[in-house]
Amino acid sequence: MIPTALQNHGAFVGLPVWVPGLIILLVIWTLFWKGLALWHSARRKQGWWFVIMLALNTAGILEIIYLFLIAKIPSSELFHSKK
Repeated sequence: MIPTALQNHGAFVGLPVWVPGLIILLVIWTLFWKGLALWHSARRKQGWWFVIMLALNTAGILEIIYLFLIAKIPSSELFHSKK
């Protein structure tokens, strides 16, 4: 729910009511994939990938490409650490 003050005088003036919710979902989506990809790239000591993904915001697209096509991590191992 958007506070009345923002609906009338804030950054969301003129936008449909669902836009702020979409932005919040996009931020959560991006943070999830970015965090997961940064974690894996750091564990694999792939510094360049870490820096690139940290600097670029691609709504999770670059991070997903890294995890599944570059690092070739099976989805069953995304949340497990190798000891």
